[in-house]
Amino acid sequence: MTLNARFLRGPGQPGSKTRRRPAIALAGALLVALSPLSALSAQAAPGPLDCMIQPNQLVQVGVATPGVINRITVDRGDLVSKGQVVAQLNAGVERAALAVARERATQQAERSVAVSSQAFAHRELQRANELREQAFVSQTYLDKSRAELEMASGRSDQAEERQRLARREVDLAAAQLEQRTIRSPIEGVVVERYLSPGEFVDQKPVLRLAELDPLRVDVLVPAAQFGQVRIGDRARVTTEIGGERELFAEVRTVDRLIDAASNTFRVRMELKNPGAKIPAGLRCKAELEAGSLASAAVGH
Repeated sequence: MTLNARFLRGPGQPGSKTRRRPAIALAGALLVALSPLSALSAQAAPGPLDCMIQPNQLVQVGVATPGVINRITVDRGDLVSKGQVVAQLNAGVERAALAVARERATQQAERSVAVSSQAFAHRELQRANELREQAFVSQTYLDKSRAELEMASGRSDQAEERQRLARREVDLAAAQLEQRTIRSPIEGVVVERYLSPGEFVDQKPVLRLAELDPLRVDVLVPAAQFGQVRIGDRARVTTEIGGERELFAEVRTVDRLIDAASNTFRVRMELKNPGAKIPAGLRCKAELEAGSLASAAVGH
């Protein structure tokens, strides 16, 4: 049989294996070409991940100075705003000290006397100069007049310094009084109340506050997804309440360390919560949007 006769035979005839081999090779090449797309789609659509919704921050509110609690204006579960007065220590001594300092700062008698003495000494020096020009007084009298003017000017300066110091004492007394007032450093809710009026407090916290807007969502992501989650990515968050209502959170931080025990890394997201309608402490499911993961995978 000649070489040309072999290639002229059809695929069903003996000796047609040489024509089937190119078709098998082409199918294998297509599978190899499509495998990255399959891997990309698998990476771009991870299943929902377990997560926990927590307060953005928890604050133990204490006192700047020891004292006895006079009143507490809030209780557990109350909403508080930033700067709101939540407790007050007994401050009778501090109020009295502030009143004394204000009284001292408003006194003008010493200053008025010093200014009048300075003006009188200045007029006396002018007359002494005129009399000295006419040789009616000695040089000693003129020098004495100059010295009296300098002393009067010094007393005037002292009176002004005392009044300035009195104003500073008012600021100091007001700051000491403010330390007896406990204000909320955040906008949130009272989680715990530790003390009651009449109790002495030194280093113990009085209240525990939680910031609920925004909320913090912590997600443990498998190590295989490391590098595919970036700051600014969004995720769908589904809670156990609210009729499976979907929420959207934004990635704020991504841990750079892998936990060897669980083979995961933590992603922290921010969830807006106006009006504190969503409670903290809920378990949830988070599903990172496929678009962000796909773009991250293509970038690698």
